Amino acid sequence: MPVKRAEKTPMPMREPQARAHDFLEVNEGYSEFHAGFEAERCLRCQDPVCVDGCPVSIPIPEFIHAVAAGDMAGAAKILRSANPLPAICGRVCPQETQCEAECHMVKRFNPVAIGHLERYVADWERTQPLAVEARITRKEKIAVIGAGPAGLVCAGELARLGYAVTIYEALHAPGGVLRYGIPEFRLPKAILDWEIGVLKAMGVEIVCNVIVGKLLTLAELFERFGYAAVFIGTGAGLPQFLGIPGENLNGVMSANEFLTRINLMRAYEFPDADTPLRVGKRVAVIGAGNTAMDAVRCALRMGAEEGMIVYRRSEKEMGARVEEYHHAIEEGVEFQWLTNPLEVLDDGAGWVSGLKCQRMRLGEPDASGRARPIPIEGSEFVLPVDNVVLAIGTTPNPLLTRTTSGLLTNKKGCLVADEHTGLTSKSLVFAGGDAVTGAATVILAAGAGKRSAQAIHEALASRAARSGPVSKTPEADLTADERR
Repeated sequence: MPVKRAEKTPMPMREPQARAHDFLEVNEGYSEFHAGFEAERCLRCQDPVCVDGCPVSIPIPEFIHAVAAGDMAGAAKILRSANPLPAICGRVCPQETQCEAECHMVKRFNPVAIGHLERYVADWERTQPLAVEARITRKEKIAVIGAGPAGLVCAGELARLGYAVTIYEALHAPGGVLRYGIPEFRLPKAILDWEIGVLKAMGVEIVCNVIVGKLLTLAELFERFGYAAVFIGTGAGLPQFLGIPGENLNGVMSANEFLTRINLMRAYEFPDADTPLRVGKRVAVIGAGNTAMDAVRCALRMGAEEGMIVYRRSEKEMGARVEEYHHAIEEGVEFQWLTNPLEVLDDGAGWVSGLKCQRMRLGEPDASGRARPIPIEGSEFVLPVDNVVLAIGTTPNPLLTRTTSGLLTNKKGCLVADEHTGLTSKSLVFAGGDAVTGAATVILAAGAGKRSAQAIHEALASRAARSGPVSKTPEADLTADERR
C-alpha cells in the first residue's frame, strides 16, 4: 500500500481581504488533482466506522474509492443514492464532528476530508446532464410540510421509492434555513436551486406561500386532498430573546430577521433588490454558534467597520464549526469572550448607542454540560455599538400545533416523535428535523427526513397488505400500535 500523507489536503479559499467585503463563496473547492490525492489517503478499512458517524449513512469508502479510481459518475451515483442533497451537505455539514471524527486516520494523522470530497463529486455532477426522472409507481400520495432540509430529504427519498410527493412551503421560495439562514458565501443559492431542481425532476411538487395550520389544516390534507401520510418538517424559526432592557430599540434584531433580510430577500443587493437593511459602523452579535458566525460575517459584508461576537462563555464552549470560526478571525471579526449583555442602551432617539455588559468567569458545569458562567462583581462596561443581533437560539413556531388537536409537543414546544421513525402522536403523521429536536444541524435534519421516509414507506406497505387500497381517512384502518 502506498504511503499516505499525514495532513488533510487543504481546501482552496479566497483571500480574507477580498472575501470579507462580498458575498461570493469563500471555499473554492478541490481541483481534480486535489480530489484524487485526498481520496488516495483513505485506508479503505474493513470496518468503516466513518459511515456510523454519518446521519444519512452515505457509503463513504465506496464513493471515495470511486473518486480515487477516477469514476466520478459512479461516485455521484453512490452519493445520491444515500443523500438527496450532497452539494449542500458537502458545504455546510459539520463533518469534523461526525464522519471525519470517526475516521481511523485520526488515531495518528488528520482524517480524510470526506466533506470536501462529497462537495467535489456533487459539483462535478452539476456539470453533467441531469440523470434522474420521475418514476411514480405507487398510488399513495404523501404531503410534506416545510421545504427545509428535513422536508426536502424526506420528499426526495419518497420520490425515489415511487411516491407522488407534494411539499407545502410557507415562504415564497423553497429551502427553509438553507435559503433564509445560510449566507451566499457559504452556500450559493444556485447550488440550492440546482438540488431542488433535481428533486423536481424526480417528480416532487413544491407549492409555496401555503401556511399549513392557517390556509390549510392538517386534517384537510388527509380528508380533502387524500394524502396517505404527512411529514412535518417546519423547522425552528421562532427566535429567542434575552429579556434585557432595550431589546425593543431600533437597531436590535434577531439573527433570524437579520439573515432572512440578507439571504432570502437579498438586502445586500439593495437598491436592486427591494429590501433595505440599516447596518451601522459597529455591530455586536450575541451568541457563538454557527448562526452567530454567519450573522457577524454578514455584518462586515453589509458595510460594518467592526463586527464582534459577544459570548458569556469562552472559546472552548462555542457551538460554531471550527472552520467558520477560523474564517471569521481571518476576516477581522472581534471576540468578546466571557462577556454577558445586561442592557441595550438608547441614544435618546430610539436607536441603539451601546451594549452594557459584564465580565464573567467559568464555574462548574451546568445542566447543559458546559461550564457555568458566573458574573464578576464590579466588572460592568459599555461596548459602543450601532446594531445588536441576537443569535441565542430558536424554537419551533407553534402555529401548526395550536391549530391541530392531538399533536403533542414537549415543554420546549418541539413535536413529540419517535426517534427512529419520526411517528408523532397522530397516526400516519411523521415529523423530523428542528421541529422535533429544536435548532440543530442541516445533516441531522436530513437524517431525520430520510428515516421518516423509510418509516412512511413501511407503514403504508404494511397497511396496504392488511387492508387493500388506501382510503382518505387512514386512522380507521390502523392498529392500536400505529395509533400510539
